[in-house]
Amino acid sequence: MSSILTFGEIMLRLSTYNGTHLSDSINFQAHYGGAEANVAINLANLGHNVTFASKVPDNALGLAAKKHLQKYGVSTKELLFGGPRLGTYYLDFGTGERPSSVTYDRAYSSFASLQTIEWDLDQLFENVSIFHLSGITPALSETLAEMTLTMVKEAKKRNIKISFDINYRSKLWHPEQASNAIGKILPFVDYCSAGKLDAIYLLGIPEQQTSESNLDYYYQKMHKKYSNIQVFYSTIREVISTTSNNLQGTLWQDGKTYVSKVHHLHPIVDRVGGGDAFAAGILHGLATGADPTYNVSFATASSSLKHTVFGDCNPFTVKEVENMLDNVSAKINR
Repeated sequence: MSSILTFGEIMLRLSTYNGTHLSDSINFQAHYGGAEANVAINLANLGHNVTFASKVPDNALGLAAKKHLQKYGVSTKELLFGGPRLGTYYLDFGTGERPSSVTYDRAYSSFASLQTIEWDLDQLFENVSIFHLSGITPALSETLAEMTLTMVKEAKKRNIKISFDINYRSKLWHPEQASNAIGKILPFVDYCSAGKLDAIYLLGIPEQQTSESNLDYYYQKMHKKYSNIQVFYSTIREVISTTSNNLQGTLWQDGKTYVSKVHHLHPIVDRVGGGDAFAAGILHGLATGADPTYNVSFATASSSLKHTVFGDCNPFTVKEVENMLDNVSAKINR
């Protein structure tokens, strides 16, 4: 399997119990997560050699984050210790028509406080075939935006494939800031997670004036602007309620758009990490040379399974995802 490196922040997640509001909560469920850490764990579960690079405080919380990664087989050889604190986020679980909501408490974390690249880049990128990161990291500070761009360029010099998930977070930065920073990174990217809204509001693609949603149009326009990007992918989500969604995966490769079947997700146990599970599924398919139709179907099934478990990461193996693809009902496998 491929050797994959992910770079980003791992945080402590504190979740409310279903049916309570954050302002009234006195008990929380603790987990660890973060987009790039989730992708690392998901890929490790799919059989890949994965290393996660980040920085955590040298205390019990930093050690717990390390153990969380190691539990799933992710290498922590590039996990640095030091700095003031572990970033935290609170997840206020919604239900019915009330959406879930995230409150960040990640300012001045060990990772967000990075001022220089503290890794030996020759060592960091040794034997790496894919370098995965997201738009969340450059959103944390101007310094991290510059560091991210530098690391992408350094990886590219070493002929490493760059995987970038735009992953726009409105609570971290404004569209103008995101567009400027992401626009500097995309010329070096090979695989990109970007959908219609990213194309319109962050990449400056003119909106197609039609009543139908033609994602192929946006993929073609994005590729015309960034011809270096070989693969685009995203999901289409129809939100019926907080615990009931329809999900379809899309993949653009070699000038053609591929789509999965629509998965009806009901009831949703936990939506957080669904996009990371999809991204990991796509990278798994690309790394193993899977057929695009199979790739997008596998990735969407993987994301669908993630919605059935609590926490940020997806614990399912290749065999379990493939069993879901083959199983036309929810009957017990005996």
